[in-house]
Amino acid sequence: MAHIQTLLNHSVGFDFPLIQAPMAGSQDHRLAAAVAQAGGLGSIPSAMLTPDALALQLSNYRAMTDRPVNVNFFTHTSPLPDEAVEKTWQTMLSPYYDEFGIDSTKTMAAASRLPFDHAMADVLDAFKPEVVSFHFGLPAPDLLARVKSCGALVMSSATTIEEARWLERNGADIVIAQGLEAGGHRGHFLSNDVLDVSAQMGTFAFLPQIMRAVNVPVVAAGGIADAAGVRAAMGLGAAGVQIGTSFLLCHESNASPMHRAALGSEMAVHTCLTNLFTGRPARSIVNRIMREMGAINRHAPSFPLATAAIMPLRTAAEAQGSMDFSPLWAGQNTSGCQAISATELTLKLAKGFS
Repeated sequence: MAHIQTLLNHSVGFDFPLIQAPMAGSQDHRLAAAVAQAGGLGSIPSAMLTPDALALQLSNYRAMTDRPVNVNFFTHTSPLPDEAVEKTWQTMLSPYYDEFGIDSTKTMAAASRLPFDHAMADVLDAFKPEVVSFHFGLPAPDLLARVKSCGALVMSSATTIEEARWLERNGADIVIAQGLEAGGHRGHFLSNDVLDVSAQMGTFAFLPQIMRAVNVPVVAAGGIADAAGVRAAMGLGAAGVQIGTSFLLCHESNASPMHRAALGSEMAVHTCLTNLFTGRPARSIVNRIMREMGAINRHAPSFPLATAAIMPLRTAAEAQGSMDFSPLWAGQNTSGCQAISATELTLKLAKGFS
């Protein structure tokens, strides 16, 4: 199994196959650059950015380092709002609205999560990132061709063996094996029921099976938090590792003070997949809304529309110092979280490659 390192130009400074997982809303170019300066592959999440905002992120990144960068996008299909679904969802949330004295007819605009499109491809044309990664599959063939014409390697997440095979057939150069332990949104895309995760496995059960199923390099992701975890994944034959949660307490992270507090508390022992915050399963630290409504609720609007109704509750609760309605994205293993620079943490993790 070829290592990612052999797929990249050594002259641009990619020292070892450690990828910082893109974490939309919790990081920007600063975290990516700090990881890159230590020799890993920094990632810039773009699903919540406009093309102009992405161009600024990449400009700032290039000003900080000339090392490789991974730019990450979502490839979901944007759903049409369904008035009946929205009304049902607001009715279910109405007791909480009443608790905070919120007018349920005046929901706040939600942070958008947009799929990759030609406007974003224009930005890639201008900056030519070394790696482009996708979540929820791959973009349409014409868009994927544009990415490859920039010279970028293409990575995408698989949560099942079937997805890994699909990604290889449809043009992915590298498959990320996203184990069930991983924090944030699940990358699954082939199932008709996005709430069904019964076919998904833990990282170290999943990794060997995916490697037997495809011929492209496979990156291990989920539950890897320290050098020992890196060593274990590489020992199973992974081409590299992708790590996200461990970077959330780093100085360069944009995680909120409340999110940081949760990661450093006993709350972090309890994580669960939930669709309450966005409409799509994502692993979060368990809080009040998840306990009371159930982590998975089939009445939640489709991704990312569920965010609109939950946002006023989050805003009101956070104003009172409460995390009861906030998405506290985290993987099952928060033991690697450290309040140090991302550069220092990357160097610690890199010891797993020696």
